[in-house]
Amino acid sequence: MVKAPDDIEEIISSMNNLPVDDFLGYSPNDMTYLLYDALEKNSPVQFLDKIDDGTLDKMPLFRIVEAYIKIIQREKHIKLTPLGALPRKVIKELYDLRFLLDDFIEIGLYKLWKEEDCISIRSARLTAELAGLVRKTNGKLSLTKVAINLLETNNRQQMFQKFFKAFVNKFPWSYNDAYPEVPLGQFGWAFSVILLGKFGNEVQTDKFYANLYGKAFPNLYTFFQDDSSNEDRQFNRCYSIRTFHRFMLWFGFITIEKKEIISTGHEPIQSTHILSSVFKITN
Repeated sequence: MVKAPDDIEEIISSMNNLPVDDFLGYSPNDMTYLLYDALEKNSPVQFLDKIDDGTLDKMPLFRIVEAYIKIIQREKHIKLTPLGALPRKVIKELYDLRFLLDDFIEIGLYKLWKEEDCISIRSARLTAELAGLVRKTNGKLSLTKVAINLLETNNRQQMFQKFFKAFVNKFPWSYNDAYPEVPLGQFGWAFSVILLGKFGNEVQTDKFYANLYGKAFPNLYTFFQDDSSNEDRQFNRCYSIRTFHRFMLWFGFITIEKKEIISTGHEPIQSTHILSSVFKITN
């Protein structure tokens, strides 16, 4: 007997609500919310209703963008260089706050001359524009009405949330490395938050997390098949750089015990209390 259309839809709906092992027991419907509507209603990962100042103070990248916005407030506007970058005096003022240090600058391998020498500052600057906090007009940067209002009301939580959403949803993480321009790491970033929430209390390696992420999104391996003998290592390294070194560490969600300046792919990683002070994760 042929199933009626309503029966088929009911079966499909039921299957989409079944737990999947490779998704850590989350269903396809859960993952749809996680991937395409993360942080919003029905998503397994959401912001907590209240994120206190003490938590925000421990987020290095957010501290950089706050300081950057206050510099623009103080100066009224910032004139960009002929190449469209921040002037060196602004870069130096932000770096000297020492919220996020660059290993190569710190060991003296190169000096801080221009914006691209410090990718954390560059990332904060570009994300602030994508978040609608800063606007660029005729080679000058100024604050938007939204940013001015948030500063006047001292609404740090809303400023953080706008900045964070722009960083995970709009700023292309691939801009910060030489790996393929594909959304590896950024796609499903909230699933990585879930992984960290589940396993982060114990020390794990970045390879451990990369393997779990790869099981959930195996199609992303195809972008590294040009070198099949090195596919896993390149995938793991790209995931680690983007997810841990240039996302979670920048927001204070993890600590990394770095033994070498260049990551080996086996670095011990552990979550911090910042993760549970920002996100509500549901099973």
